[in-house]
Amino acid sequence: MGNSTWLANRTGQIDFILLGLCSQSKHPMLLCAVIFVIFLMAVSGNSILILLIHSTAHLHTPMYFFISQLSLMDMMYISVTVPKMLMDQVMGMNKISAPECGMQMFLYLTLGGSEFFLLAAMAYDRYVAICHPLHYSILMNHKVLVLLVSCCWFLGSMDGFMLTPITMTFPFCRSWEIHHFFCEVPAVMKLSCSDTSLFETLMYICCVLMLLIPFTIISSSYYFILLTIHRMNSAEGRKKAFTTCSSHMTIVILFYGAPVYTYMLPSSYHTPGKDMVVSVFYTILTPLINPLIYSLRNKDVTGALSKMFNVESPRKL
Repeated sequence: MGNSTWLANRTGQIDFILLGLCSQSKHPMLLCAVIFVIFLMAVSGNSILILLIHSTAHLHTPMYFFISQLSLMDMMYISVTVPKMLMDQVMGMNKISAPECGMQMFLYLTLGGSEFFLLAAMAYDRYVAICHPLHYSILMNHKVLVLLVSCCWFLGSMDGFMLTPITMTFPFCRSWEIHHFFCEVPAVMKLSCSDTSLFETLMYICCVLMLLIPFTIISSSYYFILLTIHRMNSAEGRKKAFTTCSSHMTIVILFYGAPVYTYMLPSSYHTPGKDMVVSVFYTILTPLINPLIYSLRNKDVTGALSKMFNVESPRKL
C-alpha cells in the first residue's frame, strides 16, 4: 500500500507509457508508414477543401461554410494523436507526461464533441434549405452561421472540461502503461486504483447527452426532409435533395458508430485490441474519408478543384 500511495502522490510527476499502435503489429514500420501516408492525405485533403471553399465565390454558402468547419475539426483531430504516435515510433520513445496526456485528452474530447454538434447544425441547414427554401437566406444568414458554429465549439469544449480534470485527478497506482496509442479516457481510467464506477456512470450520462441531443436534431431534420421530398412532384428535385443529404448522412453513420462503442457499451465488451481498432477508425480514417465524400460526390467542389489546377471544368448538365 505504501508504494501505491507513493505513486499516487506523484501522479503529476511520472510519465505515462503509451504502448502504441505500431508496436502491437508484426510489421510496425510498415504500419507506421501507412498511417503516415493516411495522415498526410487527410491533412492535405482537408486543407485543400478549406482553401477551395474560402477562395471560390460560389462556394460561399452556409452548407460549404459548415463543411469548411468540419474539415478544420478533422484536420485538428488527426493532428492531436497521430504525430505524437509516429514520433514515438521513430525516436523509440513512448512516454507522455501527465500534463501532455491531459491536454491530448481535452483536445480530442473537445474536437469530437464539437463535430457531433456540427453534424447536427449541418442537418438543420439541409432541413431549412429543402423545407423552407424561400426563407433560407434569412434563417441561415451569416450571424446565425457564426452563432451555430460557436455553439458547436462551446458545447464540444464542455465535454473536455468535464471529463479531463476528473480523469486526470484519479490516483494511478497500478501501472503507467496505457494500452492505447493516445490518452483516451477509458484507457487511462483502467490504470486507476480507486473506485471509478461513479465517474463511469457520469461519463456514460455525459456521452449519452453529447450523442443523443445532436442525433435527435439530425433525426428530426431528416424526418421533415423526407416528408418534403416525398411531396415533391419533380423527379429531378427529389434526386437533387437526396444527393445533398446523402454525403452528410454517410458521415453521420461513420462518425457516430465508434464513439457509441467506446463510451456507451459496458466495459465487459471492451478489450485493448478492439478499443484501438475502433479508435483508429474514428481518429485516423474518418478525417481522411470526410473530404473524399464531400469532394468526389460534389460537382461544385470538383468543378472548383478543376479550375484551381487550371483544368477545364466538366460540362454542367
